Amino acid sequence: MTSSLTQVAYVAAAVLFIVGLKRMSHPRTAVQGNVLGIAGMGLAILLALVSSQLEHHWLIGIGLLTGAAVGIGFALTVKMTDMPQMVALFNGFGGAASVLVAAAALLHGTADTVSSQTAVGVSGVIGAITFWGSLVAFGKLQELDLFNKPIEFPYKQPVTIGIACLMLLMVILLGLGNSWLFVPIVLLASAIGVILVNPIGGADMPVVIALLNSYSGLAAAATGFVISNHVLVISGSLVGASGIILTRLMCKAMNRSLPNVLFGLMATGKERDDGDIYENVQITTADNVALMLEAAQRVVFVPGYGMAVAQAQHAVRNLAKLLEAQQTSVEYAIHPVAGRMPGHMNVLLAEADVPYEQLIEMDQMNPTMDNVDVAIVLGANDVVNPVARTDPQSPIAGMPIIDVDKARIVIVIKRSLSPGFAGIPNPLFVNSNTWMLFGDGQQAVLDITTAITDG
Repeated sequence: MTSSLTQVAYVAAAVLFIVGLKRMSHPRTAVQGNVLGIAGMGLAILLALVSSQLEHHWLIGIGLLTGAAVGIGFALTVKMTDMPQMVALFNGFGGAASVLVAAAALLHGTADTVSSQTAVGVSGVIGAITFWGSLVAFGKLQELDLFNKPIEFPYKQPVTIGIACLMLLMVILLGLGNSWLFVPIVLLASAIGVILVNPIGGADMPVVIALLNSYSGLAAAATGFVISNHVLVISGSLVGASGIILTRLMCKAMNRSLPNVLFGLMATGKERDDGDIYENVQITTADNVALMLEAAQRVVFVPGYGMAVAQAQHAVRNLAKLLEAQQTSVEYAIHPVAGRMPGHMNVLLAEADVPYEQLIEMDQMNPTMDNVDVAIVLGANDVVNPVARTDPQSPIAGMPIIDVDKARIVIVIKRSLSPGFAGIPNPLFVNSNTWMLFGDGQQAVLDITTAITDG
C-alpha cells in the first residue's frame, strides 16, 4: 500500500472515530456509534500491520488473539453491576499500553529526536498515572480493603507537588537525550497515580472514572507522537477531550471543583453511627405500597446503584407497564451520577426496554416533583439526600439532588438503613411522607406487582 493511500485510509479511520463518538451521544444511536468506533479501530490496526516493516508476525497474531479472547471474556461474563470496575481496568490497560509502547520506542532507538523523546516522557507520566490510578479506582469499586486504607504522611500535598515538579524536570532532561530517566519517571508517576486517587471516596468515583478515561486518551495521543501515528494522535485526543468534558459535567452535577479532582483533593466523609436519627422510621409492606400506587396518577421511579445490584430493572419495567395499563403516568428520574459511572442507570433501564422518553433528567424533574403522587426510590441514597441542600458541612453539601422529599408519598426500597458511598445518614428516611420497604430490590418490586395483580 502506498504512503498516500495509507494516509487516506488513516483519515477514514479518524472519521469513523469522530462520527462514532457523535452517534454515541444519544441512546438511540449509541449502538451504531460503537459499531463505527470498532470499525475505525479495526481499520487502524490493519493499516498499522500492512504499512509497517514488522518482524515476527506470529507474535502479533498471538497478541491479537489473546486480547480478543480477554475482551470477549469480559464482555460475556462481567455483570452490569461490575461494569464500572471493568471500565476502570480498561482505562488502566490503555495507560499501561502507552507506557510499554513508549519504552519500546526508546529501547529500539526510534525515538531519536528531542520532540519524540519528550513525547516518550509525557507518555510515561500520563500512562503510569492512569494505570495505577485506575487500579486504585478498581480496588475501591470492588470494595477491597487494601485500596480503602488512606495513605497519610507528613506534608502530603507539598511532597506530591514536589514529585510532580521533579517529574517535569526529568521529562525535559529525557528529551535532551537522558534515556535512563524513563524508568524513574514511570516510578514517580506510578506513586502520583496512587496518591491522587487513594483519598477519593466512592461517592466521587463517577468523576474519577471520567477523568481516568481522559488520561488514557491523552497517554495514547502522546504515544502517537512517539511512533508518528496520526490516527493514534487523533483518537487519543478525541478520548482525552471528551473525557475532560464529561469530567467537567460530572463535577457540575456533584458540585465539585475540577482542580480538586485533577490534584486529588476530593475526600469522602467518614461513615458515622447515626442510629438515633432513624428512631421514627415508618415501615410499610408490598400490599400497602400497591394500594398507594392504585390511587396514584403520577409515579416516578428513582433508580440507584441498589437497583443494579438487585438486577431489578426488568421487574421495575413490568411494574411500570402494569401501572400504565391503569392509566397511571410513569417516569424515571435520572441523576447524572447515580450508580458508579456516568450513564449507569440509563444503560440498565435501556437493557429493560424502558422508553427513552420516560427517562427524565434531574433538572427537568425537580421543578415538577411536588406534583408527583408516589416517588419510588430504588437503591438510591446520596443522590436523594436532602442534607446536600441543608447542611453546608456535609461531604455532599451543594451537590444537586433529586428532590424526592417534595413528592406526596415517597417509597424507599432498600435492604437496610446503611449509608451510601458518602458514608452519611439520610434524613429522607424519617420524613413524615416517607415509607421504607426493606428487602431485595427485585423481590420487593415483584411483590408489589403481585399485590396489584391479585388485588
